[in-house]
Amino acid sequence: QVQLVESGGDLVQPGGSLRLSCAASGFTFSNYDMSWYRQAPGKEREFVARIITGGSFIRYADSVKGRFTISRDNAKNTVYLQMNSLKPEDTAVYYCNARGRWDNYWGQGTQVTVSS
Repeated sequence: QVQLVESGGDLVQPGGSLRLSCAASGFTFSNYDMSWYRQAPGKEREFVARIITGGSFIRYADSVKGRFTISRDNAKNTVYLQMNSLKPEDTAVYYCNARGRWDNYWGQGTQVTVSS
């Protein structure tokens, strides 16, 4: 069955870094655009970053531009989110999303907390 398993979330101090991973299985990973979203307490889920199938096009939310980097390894069926210069407002549950032509999958999320 389809699985997206996020990992790498943690408690980190402001200014710190984290690398999130999302391991995919059960579908042809290379055919799917991959994205990261996040949801803070009391707020709606919001877009963070997207990388298309071949990795040639990437888009970021304005709030993370210059600080976050999305990448993918199609050989490992994994998408990554490198997060630098973290701020308290980056605190959220981070979700991995796979979007194909006809279907759309979500992971269970990983908690990122930025606090001193």
